[in-house]
Formats: sequence, C-alpha cells, structure tokens
Amino acid sequence: MEGISHSAVLTIINEIGPDGFFKFPSAYNFTSWARLAPNNKISGGKVLSHRTPKGSNRVKTALRQAANAIGNLKDTELSNFFRKIAFKKGRQVAISATARKLAVIIWNMATKKEPYKPKNEYLFLDQKRKMGLVKRMKKQINKFDIKPEDLDFSTS
Repeated sequence: MEGISHSAVLTIINEIGPDGFFKFPSAYNFTSWARLAPNNKISGGKVLSHRTPKGSNRVKTALRQAANAIGNLKDTELSNFFRKIAFKKGRQVAISATARKLAVIIWNMATKKEPYKPKNEYLFLDQKRKMGLVKRMKKQINKFDIKPEDLDFSTS
C-alpha cells in the first residue's frame, strides 16, 4: 500500500498486537480509539462540534506520517483524495482525513482478510519509464510499418 512504510506497520502491530484488530467491532471503533474519528457533539439536532478529539498515540502518529507521505505522491487513489480535501479545507485537515481513511483500510485488511485494491495501480518510477519506452517503441513500429518478418529474429 502506498505511503505506508515498514516502520509504520511495525508501530501499528506493536501497539495493537497481531490479534488486536479483532477487539474492535467496527472500523469506527478502531479509528475512534486511534483518535482519528470526528467527535460529533449534537444538542437538539444542532451540530455543536465535529472536531477530532485531542490526544495522541503512536498509531495516530504513524498513520498521520503515512498520510503526509501520501500527500506528496502523484496520481494514486489516496493522493487524489488527499488533494481534494486539501484544496477544500487545508493540508492539516487532509492529513487527518487521509489518516482516518488509512485506518479504515488497514482495519478491513486485518479483520476481513481482504487485500487493498486501488482502482488504478501505483507505478514506481522505473515501471513508468519501462511503460513509456514500450509505448514509444510501439509507436515507432507503427510509424515505419515494421512487420515481425522484417526484424528477422533468430533463436539460435
């Protein structure tokens, strides 16, 4: 998963334990424990406050650092979410929102045993270069109308 480092995974497992995710009945309970869920204070049907509660733990810090790293990535599902929130409400709110989204994804991965599948796969720089090279070669082959017989590759 993009943005999550080895140290973040170790921090989360160290704080929660390998079976600790099953102690939380829902993703909301996990994000609330990690101090990432909004604390909706409602009185008489009117929302008085919806800020995330104060307090910190190592899981929150690790997820916020991962969310900050995601904010620096380009063209991934999570970085697009980060940029959308950052444009509307600012970078700090976007870090909190992305950290909460990461916590929900991690909880679902751990409890439901479902892998993280983004809509479009993240490509590293060397993969992007290779894809660009193949694309340029195909374009040149089409431009010069080269057939496989014209290349005369021999297997011996």
